[in-house]
Amino acid sequence: MTTRGTHTRPWSAVLCDLDNVIRFYDQTHVNALERRAGLTEGTTAGIAFAPEVDGPLVLGQITTDQWVDSIARALEPHVSPSQARELGTAFVHVPFHADAAVVALLRQARRHVPLVLVTNATLDLERDLESLGLTNLADHVVSSARVGLAKPDRAIYELAAERAGVATDRCLFVDDRLENVAAAIDLGMTGVHYRGPEDLEAALAPVLGVVAEPASGKEPAKRR
Repeated sequence: MTTRGTHTRPWSAVLCDLDNVIRFYDQTHVNALERRAGLTEGTTAGIAFAPEVDGPLVLGQITTDQWVDSIARALEPHVSPSQARELGTAFVHVPFHADAAVVALLRQARRHVPLVLVTNATLDLERDLESLGLTNLADHVVSSARVGLAKPDRAIYELAAERAGVATDRCLFVDDRLENVAAAIDLGMTGVHYRGPEDLEAALAPVLGVVAEPASGKEPAKRR
């Protein structure tokens, strides 16, 4: 679904989220550990992404090892200390992969307009992009942990537009979180609430010329 802001002029740059748009995580092992510990699946994620636990991480104030410590401490009222540590470690280090269909679409779009990744990330982002083979996917990467700003703070959107070299109202913004899309629209951007590759295909049609066939198959597991 694409929702436009106050103007309808064609956009001149793509600002795209990373997690749950390009990168997806396999929570199978964490889910198994939670069941073994008598926890409901998703308990660890709920704790890990609580603002007081996750906030310092995405602002670059703590490392992922310190994030593990925070998760484990928050889990200890519910499980043993050893189980809490195991769950925290497993959650932070779950395997991940890139959606090949989304990557292909973004590479095509980048031939026509600047592409900037705008992500609430950790200090490990550069290493993660390298492991995914995506170091050169975008013209610029605006990582919350590096710039000290996190979505939906309008300043991170303005910085991303500046990196793209265009005005905010000339940007297409893609994200899986509605509050992040809403913040982009408030700045005059064209906002895309991402739920699957077909949303990105439709949004990129003005620069691609033709909309490719949607990717088929099982929807990947989501994280952030």
